[in-house]
Amino acid sequence: MTETPLPDNGVDDLDDAAPRITSRRDLVTLSLAALGVVYGDIGTSPLYTIRECFLPGHGAEPTPANVLGVLSLVFWSLALVVVLKYLVFVMRADNRGEGGIMALIALISPAPDGDGRGRRRRWLILLGLFGTALLFADGMITPVITVLGAVEGLEAATPVLRPFVVPISLGILVALFLVQKRGTARVGAMFGPAMVLWFVMIAALGLPWVLRHPEVLAAVAPWHGIGFLLSHRLHGLFVLGAVVLCFTGTEALYADMGHFGPRPIRFAWSALVCPCLLLNYFGQGAVILGGGARAVANPFFALAPEGLLYPVVAIATAAAVIASQALISGAFSLAQQAMQLGYSPRLDVVYTSSLARGQIYVPEINGLLLIACCALTVVFRSSSSLAAAYGLAVTGTMTITSLLLHAVARERWGWSRARAGALVGLFLCIDLPFFAANLVKITHGGWLPLVVGGAVFAVLVTWKQGRELLAEQMKQGMVALDRFLPSLRLERPHRVAGTAVFMTSNLDVVPPVLLHHFKHNKVLHEKVILLYVLTERVPVVPLEERVEVRGLGDEVYSVIARFGFMETPDVPRALKQCRTQGLRVKLGDTSYYLGRETLLTTGTSGMPQWRKSLFAYLSRNARPATAFFGLPPNRVVELGMQVRL
Repeated sequence: MTETPLPDNGVDDLDDAAPRITSRRDLVTLSLAALGVVYGDIGTSPLYTIRECFLPGHGAEPTPANVLGVLSLVFWSLALVVVLKYLVFVMRADNRGEGGIMALIALISPAPDGDGRGRRRRWLILLGLFGTALLFADGMITPVITVLGAVEGLEAATPVLRPFVVPISLGILVALFLVQKRGTARVGAMFGPAMVLWFVMIAALGLPWVLRHPEVLAAVAPWHGIGFLLSHRLHGLFVLGAVVLCFTGTEALYADMGHFGPRPIRFAWSALVCPCLLLNYFGQGAVILGGGARAVANPFFALAPEGLLYPVVAIATAAAVIASQALISGAFSLAQQAMQLGYSPRLDVVYTSSLARGQIYVPEINGLLLIACCALTVVFRSSSSLAAAYGLAVTGTMTITSLLLHAVARERWGWSRARAGALVGLFLCIDLPFFAANLVKITHGGWLPLVVGGAVFAVLVTWKQGRELLAEQMKQGMVALDRFLPSLRLERPHRVAGTAVFMTSNLDVVPPVLLHHFKHNKVLHEKVILLYVLTERVPVVPLEERVEVRGLGDEVYSVIARFGFMETPDVPRALKQCRTQGLRVKLGDTSYYLGRETLLTTGTSGMPQWRKSLFAYLSRNARPATAFFGLPPNRVVELGMQVRL
């Protein structure tokens, strides 16, 4: 589905990425859809969190004191990380309704390069980019660990089915990624009711065991968790690394905020998600207290009566598929933001909703995630093998979010240094112990998100620096516009009928493609437009602020077309909007001139050779400018040139 055309006149009512809520029915409907997209990851954490905490070999012994200690850590992790940090504070740091690390980067004001503040900003942006890269790595791991964790319930039913766990998981993952092209709204509508069933089921499984062993409710007291960590010391750090699994998905929750808005996300948490999760976690603690090797080996499935085990496995598998949606849709949003902010090559972006611009589908990212998830499934083969990798990606991204939040609180919220430092200091006191607990697992799989994140980070920074170096190279030999226009008046070249649009990245100089055209063809169109497409640091630019037109004389115009970093530029529609400022363009009589650079990596720029090669490869495989800018292919003229980098 493509984006519904906006009205030609009036104000664009889609200032925010998130849909608007005008009634209680809208709130309930969006909350239901949010269950299927936002809370799938957090909601399926009971499948493996408690199991990993008591895993034989490196987990805690299933004693009553340890059970209360682990449950206390889980309870307060959800309260402090999910509720206090993300739902209360981090989700306030939105950029016109859009969330995620890239939105935080866009909120940080640029500073002059020559002072210390500018250097600090550059380091914060680099940290934010690495956090984005870790979140992409998280998007590869989440579908695998959740699907494997659910399908492994078949082993609890009968060991005979163990050889089929990996093939079944692969089939489920392939089906999940194939359905992504239907769009977030449709996927959420399909998954939302299924997640309601899931949350009701996990609450129903846990409640009877809590009633049998009500002493587990004492874990609400924080001293049980503190005492557990103090008594176990280094071993407690290993267990803390498993407790992380209870709040995986919170960063994706923030990244997906633009799909639904903060109100439905908060409402769904308080009305359904939180109470059901707590009942199940406390129920798993109670079933471990009840004893039995089966309970410790897989406490989630031990909650279910034997006669209902297969239906529980089926529902858990469906919920695991849904859990993957949060990171997948979040990865789509991050990819588009990175592209519009200049950190990624051009990609295909398909709008899947006419009501909310935040709901998109990116085929290239979908394909990469599919390949990566299938490879991880074949290599790791179990959810326990991926647990360490999962935690490091989550805690690394969370820590970086806290650091970026300090700058946003100071600059955007107007907080004092002491107030912002106190809040972020509190968050770091939570984030850093979890991060340290997962650092010790690097050799057990924690290396995976670092390798994947490092590769994605290299792509992001290489593309940004490469485009900047390319722009510097292109400036050499350029002619200033204020020198070129008077020469046109003197030479009075032949003007042919129609309009010519020359794309440019600098309105103070003549676009190289215009110089090439004029040099070789010796003519100009009767109307010439120098078009500069500007990506603003906001998600969506209102329609009345879309274009700025300036007449330069002799039917030559400069036009600035502004788009938000959550929008895909549509140049013909922007030109149509120019009539509101006195410039009328007949689109059927307009030609678009683009430059196509051939990059040579033999130049003298300071970029290492491997990064030059990477940048050249990315440039060759980027989405064509014709498609990215929405230009009609039969009206585009491309002129080539070679550039040494």
